[in-house]
Amino acid sequence: MPRWLLFAAAILLCCAVSPAQPQSPAAPRRHVIVTEIDGIIHPVTAEYFTGAVDLADTSGAELVVLVLRTPGGLLDSTRAMVSRMITSRAPVVVFVGPSGGRAASAGFILLLAADVAVMAPGTHSGAAHPVSGTSEKMDETTSQKAASDAAAYARSIAEARGRNVALAADAVLESRAFTDREALEASPPLISLIAKDVADILVQLDGRAITRFDGRTTTVHTKDAEVRRIEMTRRQWFLSAIAHPQVAYMLMTLGLLGLTVELWNPGLIAPGVVGGLCLLLAFFAFQILPVSTAGVLLVIFGLALLVLELKVPSFGALGVGGAVSLLIGSVMLTEVVPGVRVGLGLIVPAALGVAAVFLFLGRLALRAQRQPAVTGASALVGRTAYVRTPLAAGAPGQVDVHGEIWRAVSLAPVSVGQPVRVIRVDGLTLTVEPTDRSARKGDD
Repeated sequence: MPRWLLFAAAILLCCAVSPAQPQSPAAPRRHVIVTEIDGIIHPVTAEYFTGAVDLADTSGAELVVLVLRTPGGLLDSTRAMVSRMITSRAPVVVFVGPSGGRAASAGFILLLAADVAVMAPGTHSGAAHPVSGTSEKMDETTSQKAASDAAAYARSIAEARGRNVALAADAVLESRAFTDREALEASPPLISLIAKDVADILVQLDGRAITRFDGRTTTVHTKDAEVRRIEMTRRQWFLSAIAHPQVAYMLMTLGLLGLTVELWNPGLIAPGVVGGLCLLLAFFAFQILPVSTAGVLLVIFGLALLVLELKVPSFGALGVGGAVSLLIGSVMLTEVVPGVRVGLGLIVPAALGVAAVFLFLGRLALRAQRQPAVTGASALVGRTAYVRTPLAAGAPGQVDVHGEIWRAVSLAPVSVGQPVRVIRVDGLTLTVEPTDRSARKGDD
């Protein structure tokens, strides 16, 4: 056999017995976590955001993008979100958008604290002056302390992020607000860039070095990155919906109506159950929302006046006062966060409706109480009975009344078949007296 043929056979044999090389696993695709908050900043939205950042840390996301539209919210929840931004493994982008949106008050603090602050064209942010958590007017000293504390917090965040410290303080102390262009063109700027949407943000940030809160620099690669939108869980969505001021006020109104119907009509059960459940949900929402103590007290005082109107002859003065107190208390109830309040279009019909239903049902209940009884032993008093056996003065006999035979005693002798009037019921014995009627008639 020729040598070249033996050499070719040896090569083929080596290739056949050589082990297959293992294929390296495909690299995971880059992805970006996107969350969205449209409403008040409160503990539920803070829980939602921190959960999304936790997911980004465990999944190795390139970025966390928070799409934000808010009129403000609670400072404690805002601080919790800022703290989680700072400790996030992935850089956090806060995007005020789309166009026409705003991030006021607490939203401005979140925008300052972001690794990358972005605003869409036609948006604005600022007006971060603190307000009392109970909507009560603060005295000058307390107001200055609260404003100074919030301003120091905003300045510290702006300084750490390399943003305009003076404008950040003005947003708190002077309630200044800034458009997207004003924020970007300030020196130094308040935001990092202007973008139309999330896709535009990813294009602009691809390959960009981002400075983190602790001074580290990280380069993000967002080209062709997968966008994973994280929605609220059903529990978070439900609690967040309840925490809306208009929903909370409607729950309170329905709860009051339900309990009113149940009190005036005991035994219906359903209005009481529904009313109690609505009130409990409203109280939960009022724990999340900053509500006015004076507003709550005025609502309670208005209901008390409506109750007194049913008991005291005031010629309508108490009823009118109760309706006015209920209306004013409802207006004051959720005035704490600027731009977050229940509209008069909902308050006026609801307050007047509660007052009208309360007074109407109360009048019906009082009228029913004043009517003579129609059942039971007490219903026999005043009715006409007919003598079944002769009645002698002080000697018992029998009478027919209401289709029944009763034992009876008379104050004067009465013969069989004569009508008598029941004047008292003592156990199973009726006390009767003769009437002027002599003809037998049917029961009343």
